[in-house]
Amino acid sequence: MNRPKVSFQALNRTKLVDEVVVQLQKKISGGELRQGDKIPTEPELMAQFGVGRSTIREAVRVLVHAGLLEKKQGYGTYLAAASTVIQEPLEHRLRRAGIFEVYEVRRMLELEIARLAAERRDEEDLRRMRHHLDQRSEALKKGDRNGYLNTDVEFHLAVATASKNHVAMDLYRTFSSVLRDALSKLEMEKKGHDPNTIFHEKLYEAIKAKDVEAAGHWTLQNLIHTVSELRERNDMGE
Repeated sequence: MNRPKVSFQALNRTKLVDEVVVQLQKKISGGELRQGDKIPTEPELMAQFGVGRSTIREAVRVLVHAGLLEKKQGYGTYLAAASTVIQEPLEHRLRRAGIFEVYEVRRMLELEIARLAAERRDEEDLRRMRHHLDQRSEALKKGDRNGYLNTDVEFHLAVATASKNHVAMDLYRTFSSVLRDALSKLEMEKKGHDPNTIFHEKLYEAIKAKDVEAAGHWTLQNLIHTVSELRERNDMGE
């Protein structure tokens, strides 16, 4: 007698590791684990998370590499000293964060970038922004999703460049890859996503006019609108 063929979908071990890392990191960020505290043993963590030893070991390794935990041979794993420099790349940390946390930080960063851009932009900055906005509009007309996302990011990078603050530029460049992924999911999963073209045009005009307050205002409007769409998607089961 032939048995029916049964197939299973492979479990995503990387995702399990990420989930463990996120929960441990939240305990650290929230102050439940403090400098010098010993974290639970491997068996305790395995039981609480319901995962295998290899998953726990990999999650701990990630946090040790990031500088948040330190292993003491023969004694266990402890929350590292506050003076320890966190070595985890920012992009990795952003990808572990909740999307709304990322957008809260994006709001802080973009508001100041927009204001500085309005103060410091030059003609080349304006030319670059206008070019990316025009390409963005063209991609939207053609229904070119990837083209739209790429030129949207390029426009915001051009605004960051206009701030003339190189640290802000580097930070925004790191943020941009994470933000692009979030917008890509929004595009694919929510029909009728509003690209907020009017807000982008208004932001450009404010920067061109060197209107610092207006630049901040239109940046905020764009972010509020996008976050509302993300929340709607989240409420629908994300």
